[in-house]
Amino acid sequence: MTITTLSSRELNQDVTRAKKAAKSGPVFITDRGKPAHVLLSFEDYQRLTRQRRNIADVLAMPDAADIEFDPPRMAIGARLADLS
Repeated sequence: MTITTLSSRELNQDVTRAKKAAKSGPVFITDRGKPAHVLLSFEDYQRLTRQRRNIADVLAMPDAADIEFDPPRMAIGARLADLS
């Protein structure tokens, strides 16, 4: 992964360079010498923002009715407690 740093002025003068650089790693964009923004490829952005879903999140989705969900039934029986 290559990290590229460009000033805001450099970015404005050569956007194509910044987009090409983002293919190989993040591009830090500075304002007055301080990092202000980061340009990422869309794939890198998706990888960073990907979240794991749990079953409650999926069932809360508006189109959850379209999801097939047929979990196996569990047999839960009573057992005597071992108090020894």
